Amino acid sequence: MPTKKHSEKKKTTIQKTDDLQSRLNSYKKENHQLKQDIKEKNDRLLRSYADIQNLQKRMEKEIECKEQTTKEKYISEIINLHEVLQKAYEDSDPKPGLKLILNNIENLLEKEKITCIECIGKPFDHNYHHAITTIEKNDCEDNIIVEEVKKGYMCGDRLLRPSQVIVAKNKKN
Repeated sequence: MPTKKHSEKKKTTIQKTDDLQSRLNSYKKENHQLKQDIKEKNDRLLRSYADIQNLQKRMEKEIECKEQTTKEKYISEIINLHEVLQKAYEDSDPKPGLKLILNNIENLLEKEKITCIECIGKPFDHNYHHAITTIEKNDCEDNIIVEEVKKGYMCGDRLLRPSQVIVAKNKKN
């Protein structure tokens, strides 16, 4: 016959087993829930990655399309200038044709907000000017531009090409 002590041990063991079984079931549920969360987050991550790739492809196509449109715009302008230049070349008096070409180019530059850098008589600025050489002069201050070899151009507030200039250096006796 089982004793009271034995019976209490049995109850305690059963209770511990039930506790362990309950905790095991709880961990299994938690594990299952965590696996579901990971699966959902992984799916979201993959969808986001696909969205980013699609956006990147779309942006590349847009950039390519804009580049092509810009290229076509300027090629068209060059073709117009080429035709007028060809006519001026074939003409016995090319001066009117050359004047028309210059007007077309000036209109294009104006339309694109491209301006010449005015530099003669101004102080040398390495941001806008490229000094080809210096000349010693008596009647000038140091670092003043006395001659422009090649014009410089700005597009809005951005430098397209610096002016190539000759800079004065005051003669010292």
